[in-house]
Amino acid sequence: MLLPSILNNNFLDDFFNGFDDTFRLPSFAAFPMTRGRMMNTNIKDLGDKYQLEVELPGYNKEDITATLKKGYLTIAAKKMETKDEKNDKGKYIRRERYCGSCERSFYVGNDLKEKDFKASFENGVLTLTFPKDKSDVKLEEKKYIPIK
Repeated sequence: MLLPSILNNNFLDDFFNGFDDTFRLPSFAAFPMTRGRMMNTNIKDLGDKYQLEVELPGYNKEDITATLKKGYLTIAAKKMETKDEKNDKGKYIRRERYCGSCERSFYVGNDLKEKDFKASFENGVLTLTFPKDKSDVKLEEKKYIPIK
């Protein structure tokens, strides 16, 4: 049973090179599954500002965008990858393609502008620092719908 390569970029290499019995499926613990591409985020309260640390392993700085619209900060990452390997006669031994994207939005307040944000990307972690929104947040009272 072959699994899609998005689960592990080296799946075929591991399958053909790393197992004594090729009919035995490797342990699922070896695969990062989709959790590895979930944009895990840490949010720190630094007093007068916030700091977001968004994990984006495998992405390059050019793959990532951060936009601000109607009080929402949206972080998106898109990646396209192609692997071609041929033998000495030019016949394909392996040919894989991966295209994927992920996106998360955070409400940061209506008073913030793009110039208020400082962003950096290092070692697969996007770090954004921005001031706290000073406007009054009016929370809407919850209204429950009865379920019969």
